[in-house]
Amino acid sequence: MIEIDRSELLSKGRTCFDRGDLKRAFVIYNELLEGADPIGDRDTLVECYFQMGNIFHHQGEIGKAIKAFNKVIELEPSHTDASISLSVLYNDIGHYEAAKKVFVQANERVKAQGASGGVEDTHVNKKFASKHLEIAEMYMSYNRYDESLFEYNKVIALDPTLLNVRVSIAKVYAKKNFIAKAFDELKRLKNEEPNFMEARVALGVLYYGAGQILEAQSEWERVLSKDPKNSEAAMYLNLSRTATETRI
Repeated sequence: MIEIDRSELLSKGRTCFDRGDLKRAFVIYNELLEGADPIGDRDTLVECYFQMGNIFHHQGEIGKAIKAFNKVIELEPSHTDASISLSVLYNDIGHYEAAKKVFVQANERVKAQGASGGVEDTHVNKKFASKHLEIAEMYMSYNRYDESLFEYNKVIALDPTLLNVRVSIAKVYAKKNFIAKAFDELKRLKNEEPNFMEARVALGVLYYGAGQILEAQSEWERVLSKDPKNSEAAMYLNLSRTATETRI
């Protein structure tokens, strides 16, 4: 197969993968692997094994996905996406030490690249943010609030666009009975992102828990004025009014 054919075939594989035709994409990537030169076709091999790993993962074939991602790392040890995908898979099947090892190695590589003046890769940061978020939520499920707070803050540092995580941080503060800090976090978020209704809903819940019923209702009413279909705000508002009427 001549070089132009391999390039065209690889492009076709990408197109099939992007439009969700994973079966056809897999056939193309598998075809590209046949007779490939480990040195001359290294970049092609890396892409093929990585995408095949994603396809295996999508199909639930975890063992095959792990093998594919490991193959990527053998060919290109600095392939951060493959390392993170591999770490997630190891974590999913309970191989926590292996997951941690791969993740730490990838994290160290990114830090080293940053220290050497490399350009920050937003996509990579989002990948790491996703991993830290997974760990934070795992800690929360076991009521390990300090560890979860530490991880949530890492998420925000890597990807400030994840506004829901800031709501989660406020909830952790509330769980730890740091009510003032929880209020500060949600008020700051509300001021910075006035159209982010989740912050107002959560702030209302916090007011209600502190016995500030009118303030809570005001937040939920403001949400409904901007988003009349917000079922969460409507539910809290109705419950607060019912509870008030019952007490009276």
